[in-house]
Amino acid sequence: MPIHGCPTCGKVFDSRRGLGVHHSQVHDEHLPNRECAACGESFYSEYEKKYCSDECLDRSVSYTGSDNPNYSDAKEETACEICDTVFEYYPSEKPGKFCSECVESESWRTPFDIDGEKNPRWNGGKATVACDECDATVERYPHQITGEATFCGPDCQYAWLSEQFTGEGHPNWEGGTVGPYGKGWNAVRAAALERDGHECVVCGTTAEELGRNPDVHHVVPVRAFVEMPVLAERDAHTLDNVVSLCPPCHRRAEFGHVSRAELRWRAGLAGPANGRHACGSKTVASPSSSAL
Repeated sequence: MPIHGCPTCGKVFDSRRGLGVHHSQVHDEHLPNRECAACGESFYSEYEKKYCSDECLDRSVSYTGSDNPNYSDAKEETACEICDTVFEYYPSEKPGKFCSECVESESWRTPFDIDGEKNPRWNGGKATVACDECDATVERYPHQITGEATFCGPDCQYAWLSEQFTGEGHPNWEGGTVGPYGKGWNAVRAAALERDGHECVVCGTTAEELGRNPDVHHVVPVRAFVEMPVLAERDAHTLDNVVSLCPPCHRRAEFGHVSRAELRWRAGLAGPANGRHACGSKTVASPSSSAL
């Protein structure tokens, strides 16, 4: 029976395995169990290993030419389909079609022809239709004539909208106003325009700039008077309850974007308060909250 002696302490063991266990546990070092196929030195490895280091592996194994695992009879030659330049390519890759210069310049990318009937969204091309406002002939794509009306330009569109969305044509129409403003309205309206100099009290737009007189707006709406049993609509027609406004400022006032206090103050019906306030083209002192 062979005897295996420990090279460090001299202790003898009956088996190589026993010696290896002893040396790793007592001396904290593994004994060599393999021999390098390149340099012949002994080394330890827990798994099957042929070389002791990467250096020995690199010296022993070649990855060039036919020794490369991906080798496939070297390169082949072909001519570029664009410029006819001869170039080499690996047959393991895609078949060579374009040289590196043409690939880099993207000359090989042919844009798709999607004009006219070749477009996947082709729907017959433009159709000839008449403008619903002035009857002028215009060309439009099918997706542009799916609405209620077709127009030759913005001017006709605006004119048509103005006509269609007035009175009962407006989506918010609820039967009109409370009726004629009645006796006294015309006189108060004329007096308000005269008092305000025929210009908007908020932004200063004049009747000349508007092409007509400004609107005359009730600070407290007529409907508020009509809904009160002890008052009538004529009670709303007083100079201290009306102001002159251009159409844009009139809309802002109707939707509560200009307070009643500010309207009275700008018309000279109430005094100013501390601070500054800018609105439209005028920059003036702000109305006090007590004027509401």
